[in-house]
Amino acid sequence: MLDSIFEAIYSVGFIAGSVIRRLATRQYRRHSATVNRETWLDKLLLMLASVGMILVPFFYLLTPRLDFADYCLPTWAGLIGAAVFAVSLWLLWRSHADLGDHWSPYLEIREEHSLVTQGVFRHIRHPMYAAHWLWGIAQALLLQNWGAGFSMIVCFLPLYLVRVASEEEMMFERFGEEYRSYMNRTGRVIPRLWSECPPSAKSGNERTRS
Repeated sequence: MLDSIFEAIYSVGFIAGSVIRRLATRQYRRHSATVNRETWLDKLLLMLASVGMILVPFFYLLTPRLDFADYCLPTWAGLIGAAVFAVSLWLLWRSHADLGDHWSPYLEIREEHSLVTQGVFRHIRHPMYAAHWLWGIAQALLLQNWGAGFSMIVCFLPLYLVRVASEEEMMFERFGEEYRSYMNRTGRVIPRLWSECPPSAKSGNERTRS
C-alpha cells in the first residue's frame, strides 16, 4: 500500500517537473548565439539522462518486469523522499524564475546575456543541476527498486561531469574576472560556507608574513 502511495507521489512530482520545464521551454526564443558549445556528446548525454529520468522509472511503474529488483525501506525513508522531491521541484522552478529570459536549453551564450547572481544563484552556480541531483535522491527513496530507483543518478552523472565543466569554461571566457569572483563565493551545487580569498589578497598576505 505504502509503495503505491510513494509511486503515486513520484508520478505527480514527475508531471509537475515536466510542466515547469515545458513552460520555460515555451518562453524560450531561439536567437543567433554568440557562443555555442553544443556537441553531439551533449545531445547523447541528454538522451542518456532522459533514459534514467523517464524511460526506466515508467517502465518499472507500468510493467512488472523489474519487480525482481525491488528493495524495502522504512516508511520514514519514503516520507523523506517526498520532501526531497518537493524541494527539488521548488528549486527547479525557482531557477527558471531567477534566470528568466537568460535560460536556454542549449549550451550557448547570446549577445544580450548577463551574469545572473540573484535569487538561488546567489548561493550556488548550478541550481538546476542541484535540483536534478535532489530528484535522483528522491527517486531512489520513492521508487524502491535497484533499477528504477537509481537510474536517474547513474544516467545523470555523465551529463553533469561533462556539461558543467563546459558551461563554466564558457562563462569564464565571456565574463572573465566577474565570473571568477562569482565562483570564489559560491559552490557548484552546494552552497559554500566560506569564500575563497582572491589570488592578489593571498599573495599580499604571504608577503606580509614573510
